Amino acid sequence: MYRTILVPLDGSMRAEAILRHVEELAHRFGANVILVQVVEPAPPIGVAEKAYANLHQQEIDQRITRAQSYLTGVQGILREKGIHTQVRVVCGPVVEAIINVARREDADLIAIASHGRSGLSQVFYGSVAAGVLHRIDRPLLLIRSRDGE
Repeated sequence: MYRTILVPLDGSMRAEAILRHVEELAHRFGANVILVQVVEPAPPIGVAEKAYANLHQQEIDQRITRAQSYLTGVQGILREKGIHTQVRVVCGPVVEAIINVARREDADLIAIASHGRSGLSQVFYGSVAAGVLHRIDRPLLLIRSRDGE
């Protein structure tokens, strides 16, 4: 049923709550797991700030390197459990980037943990899970993670 499962992670324990569900599905269906982390771009640089563009690019490069290292670590854990895993680090707006990777990799399922934000934090930060839910054209496994999970 599922050949390719896309798993967006942000480096948090809450996001990693999805992994136990993904492990079971990957074993059951012999699926390939693609771990993805999105590095968001900074706001556009104004004319007066162009002198800092090189420093900005260095920061982006460092974030990409950290994301790659993090995903490689998770990949190692899953591979030890016999799950074929790949990693992708992409740049862009988070929801759009996740959807683009899902389409490009022909993912049969996107598995994501909702951080369970509510109230003002939901208003200010939005919800990646809700954004994906409303725009995706394929199955979505969504679990709600909470503190301590």
